[in-house]
Amino acid sequence: MPRPAVSVRALGFALLAALPALSACSSVIPDTGGRVETAPRPVPAPAPTPTPTPAPTGATRPYVPRPSESGSVAAKPIPATPRATLAAPAVPASATTAAEAGVVAGPEFADLGVTASQASAALAAFRISCPSVTRRVDASGLTQNADWTDSCNAAKTWRDGDAAAFFTRYFGTVQVGAGTAFVTGYYEPEIAGSRTKRAGYDVPVYRRPADLVDVDLGQFSDDLKGKKLRGRVDGSNLVRYYDRTAIERGALEGRGLEIAWAADAAEFFFLQIQGSGRLRLPDGEIMRIGYDTQNGRDYVGIGKLLADRGELKPGQTSMQGILDYLRADPTRGAAVMNENPSWVFFRELTGPGPLGALGVPVTGRASVAADPKYTPLGAPVFLSLDRAEPNGLWIAQDTGGAIRGANRFDSFWGAGNDARAIAGGMAGRGSALILLPRTSIARLIRR
Repeated sequence: MPRPAVSVRALGFALLAALPALSACSSVIPDTGGRVETAPRPVPAPAPTPTPTPAPTGATRPYVPRPSESGSVAAKPIPATPRATLAAPAVPASATTAAEAGVVAGPEFADLGVTASQASAALAAFRISCPSVTRRVDASGLTQNADWTDSCNAAKTWRDGDAAAFFTRYFGTVQVGAGTAFVTGYYEPEIAGSRTKRAGYDVPVYRRPADLVDVDLGQFSDDLKGKKLRGRVDGSNLVRYYDRTAIERGALEGRGLEIAWAADAAEFFFLQIQGSGRLRLPDGEIMRIGYDTQNGRDYVGIGKLLADRGELKPGQTSMQGILDYLRADPTRGAAVMNENPSWVFFRELTGPGPLGALGVPVTGRASVAADPKYTPLGAPVFLSLDRAEPNGLWIAQDTGGAIRGANRFDSFWGAGNDARAIAGGMAGRGSALILLPRTSIARLIRR
């Protein structure tokens, strides 16, 4: 991954001086009620006002619909009856992690009714995650690295055909907070693209810009530990990075950042939401691209936005329904897409993929994205929802900008038309359990 052109250390004094202003950006620095206290100091002479960077003035790129995938109908849900959530104490309003939200012990794995094929797929995915799981810091507060040692060592040689016995032996279950789950879906899209700009391929796929800076604010104040900021340096100031509208109007043009060009702006918009995908090149070759970083702007779900305005009817908020809406009026569609200020930057993937947040490939029908503050990455997750397709055992191997909070998951369905049809309309509600090493549960739950 390219490194920022400006070092974090060089931003130290500028950041400390800017903290009062930055704290207003709740999307980047959540308001926790704390503040930085400093000793009184003499007021310095005013610094020269920096010349602002000119805002992009070009018009938004016209959107020309060029459907590049078949399978445009969302799959019809298969109804199911979810397991009831477990009785649990009220979650403190101040809770920001699973440990703070509280956990209660769940049933034994053998009582969950996980099929042999689900257990086998989950064990294979868990095995891939182990090298990362045993060295990553668990932001949820539920596990310690050493807790995973026994299960990861055993997974190396455990037979996939006897996976249910593996999970029964090494894991117990817990419910985080109220246990009420909401699950969406994602997949690896394949859209038309080209490595070079040519007629019919004019939607830029950008790599990470060198001036996009990630800042760990905890380096400058203990009160800001765990808070990060993303932006760019403008003179002596750190400012927010260009939003989608600015990028669409040419903020990044002429910098040689294009790694490819897509044919359809709406298809690429949804590929950005998925976080990775395949470009089908004019000669039939496939180019795989994966998430590199994001511009630091909050993700806005245009489906909910359009539904709240009454512009989409119930049942039209699937990916497929939104695509139909965008294509019905390209001018309106371009404007609606720009209401989501988030922009995703990509890199070409030459090995296995797509890659999840643990840096390992995610597996269709076995991997879910989760909020790492509430689900340890690498942990198995059991879902029981009002929709049958995602029910069963998954492994938390990824994260997502819209995947926030306890028991919020995004199920990965792989690639192809079936995956697109299921993921595009996935919205399941029910209950969730997290599988944790038994040493973790013994520490968390005192019987």
